[in-house]
Order: sequence, then structure tokens, then C-alpha cells
Amino acid sequence: MAFMCYRVLPQREMSIEEFKAWLKQFDANRDGRISREELQQALRSLHAWFAWWKAREGVKEADADRNGLVDKEEIGRLVGYAQKRLHMKINDYDYY
Repeated sequence: MAFMCYRVLPQREMSIEEFKAWLKQFDANRDGRISREELQQALRSLHAWFAWWKAREGVKEADADRNGLVDKEEIGRLVGYAQKRLHMKINDYDYY
């Protein structure tokens, strides 16, 4: 069993770029795409209840081409899911 240390947890509000950077931590195979299992780990880091179910629903909603992965082009759809279903506050601007 491997233990991973996650450095960045989402704050109360974040930009889309910050959301992508947070999610990138969980891309275990570094292929630039997020699988259901990787999304489940991300949700577990937030101590989300029913992380397996929320991850399944998130990938199902975001995966437009139905390949079982959330590609770079589909991240916007995952942002929408996170805002609507997970009540994450993600804005489309940076805080600079």
C-alpha cells in the first residue's frame, strides 16, 4: 500500500487554475487525465462522504467522449459538476 502526501487542499474559493492544480496532484499515472479512482482519492482528501459515488457521478457527467476519463478538454465540465453537486466555489478568474 502506497501513502501519498497531498500538499494543497482547496480553499473556500479558488480559480479554475487552482482547481486544476489541486486535481493534478491526484493524477497518479501523470497522463493528464483524471480517472474515477483518481477523482475518488481527491474527494477523500476533502473527507467527502460517499466519495466513490460522487467520483462515479463526476466522471459520468464530465466525460463527454465516454472513454472513462476526464480529459483536459472536459475539465470545464468537471468544474461545473464540482460547483453544482459538490458546492465548491470555483471562479473563472485568478486572484492576482
